[in-house]
Amino acid sequence: MTRPPTAAQRRVIDAADPVTGRLRGTEAQLAALVKRGLAFRHPRPPHDHFLTPEGHRVRQGVTGTPEPAGEAPASTGVFAARVGGEETAPETGRPVRLREVHSAWQGLLELRRMTNPDGAVDRPCGWERTHLAEAAALALEAAGHRPAGPGPGASGYRVRTTPQPEAVAVHEPDGEALRACAATLEGAGWQVSDHREPRTGNRYLLASPRRA
Repeated sequence: MTRPPTAAQRRVIDAADPVTGRLRGTEAQLAALVKRGLAFRHPRPPHDHFLTPEGHRVRQGVTGTPEPAGEAPASTGVFAARVGGEETAPETGRPVRLREVHSAWQGLLELRRMTNPDGAVDRPCGWERTHLAEAAALALEAAGHRPAGPGPGASGYRVRTTPQPEAVAVHEPDGEALRACAATLEGAGWQVSDHREPRTGNRYLLASPRRA
């Protein structure tokens, strides 16, 4: 399990700009957050640092509102979208998880706005192109699709990397649910095509971040 941020790192995250996620801290502090996937360095001058979607989710937990009675507190560990098929994973549909996913998705939209040259939020940004499976899975989970549980026959989506550059495969045994996944990814700025596995004939999607 990924270690939660240190107290010093949480203070830097907590002090981030609430809208843009811009960070202030020492070079060592910011580099540590980048290494943990909680921040990124903007490629254009003045090369400020901003929270990633995971960083926004952690900030939500750090500053967050009290949990309802009887609800387990949100984890302050690094957020991970459900790619499907994990042996151990947070339960989808619980209020805490729903809030985490919503916060991570809003953080990703803000990341698009801040890093796409034209400020567009309707197509993926550079972070998503280097985290293909996580980005596609976040789009699906944020839209309410159900990830697969453990085991090869479990229903639900599974997002997997492929040898093809900038493309992930999305598997879902239910045809209607697979079409719904395609619609969600297209709406989130991905190019999607339908394919069949040569050996089994099972349908799957290939999804790539749209560039324009």
